[in-house]
Amino acid sequence: MFNKLLTPEAEVKLRELSDQRASNLDKQISVQPREIFYCTKCVVSNQRPRITFDENGVCSACQFADKKQNHIDWEGREKALVKLLDQHRSSDGSYDVIVPGSGGKDSSMVAHKLKHEYGMHPLTVTWAPFIYTDIGFKNFVDFVHSGFDNLMCWPNGITHRKLARLCFEFLGDAWQPFAYGQLNYAFQLASRFNINLVFFGENGEAEYGGSEKSNDRPSFNWDDFAEVYLKGQLVDDIVARGQDVGVFSDAEVKEVSDFYRLPPIETLKQKNIEFHWFSYYQMWVPQDNYYYAREHTNFEANPDGRSEGTYSKYASIDDKTDGFHFYLAYLKFGIGRATSDAAHEIRDGHITREEGVALVNRYDGEFPKKYYEEFLQYLDIDDSTFWKIANRYRPEHLWRREGNEWVLAQKVTDLVRID
Repeated sequence: MFNKLLTPEAEVKLRELSDQRASNLDKQISVQPREIFYCTKCVVSNQRPRITFDENGVCSACQFADKKQNHIDWEGREKALVKLLDQHRSSDGSYDVIVPGSGGKDSSMVAHKLKHEYGMHPLTVTWAPFIYTDIGFKNFVDFVHSGFDNLMCWPNGITHRKLARLCFEFLGDAWQPFAYGQLNYAFQLASRFNINLVFFGENGEAEYGGSEKSNDRPSFNWDDFAEVYLKGQLVDDIVARGQDVGVFSDAEVKEVSDFYRLPPIETLKQKNIEFHWFSYYQMWVPQDNYYYAREHTNFEANPDGRSEGTYSKYASIDDKTDGFHFYLAYLKFGIGRATSDAAHEIRDGHITREEGVALVNRYDGEFPKKYYEEFLQYLDIDDSTFWKIANRYRPEHLWRREGNEWVLAQKVTDLVRID
């Protein structure tokens, strides 16, 4: 399915540099706390990047959940949303808002509400997954057929694979090139089409625990963009590393698309391009988004019943490589897919903490074996290379060896009894 990716010479140089622990570019890892503890209300630990805790051991995400459920004037936020949209709504049916999305439950809900509840004229834009799942492509097509114009970007396949390989080697996350495009493609199109409003779904830092700088803002500060959303590394940092070891030739460097890059901030400001989170204006509940999208855009959940590494069936099901993004996060931070899902559902009141702990104990860290061979082929590596690189990202304070097994030094199940 995939051709050979690198020359033998580039493989040797890449291996020599990658094998040096100091080559790690993920700035989040170097600032991890060495003492591990868990939120007293949910199941997330202090290893999640940028998360904070109060004097009672309650994480910032749980504090935010309490605030949005009990202390935010949602009627006032609704009025602010209407006022914002009134300022941008076109009178001739031309595009007046860009909504990035995959046809998944969250972006489908946002686009549908903006169009049908608020009379906007959205242009939906999609940064293609690395390798589509059948259900992911089906949901995307059904979303478009539910009444939306869409521009999809399929980035240069060779460039994208090389970026993914480099990001796996030096960031411990092959998924990072998707993040570059998912965020930046929308702003590039907003600038080129002179559409002044971009709407994303949720403020993930607030909802899942992270930087609190924008908890009370409808959007992030541009100055925090790389630190908060891109592991402290922009695509040009990755390309430069690849050029150093011969992964990218000088000619290939010139072909790296601007869609991986944010337009100059000065340009965005001059064109008055605004970015907003829908979750700032309306209560964000992933389970509700699922039911809404199922009703209005024919969204379907994972036909396998659940996604590997968790118990949920309706989130991040578009891409065959998604499971490895979550699995590598589990190695780096001790926080897997089930932890993130359970923590949010505890905050939403859908499950108890004890139920969440049991779900984490059962599913967190499950290896995503279903698409493993395709993932290896995509990166042009073998099984031994995968584990050599992946295991290098296990922090010593988080993991210990017991025979042939890696074991987390501390689990939430060590602190909460489960029957």
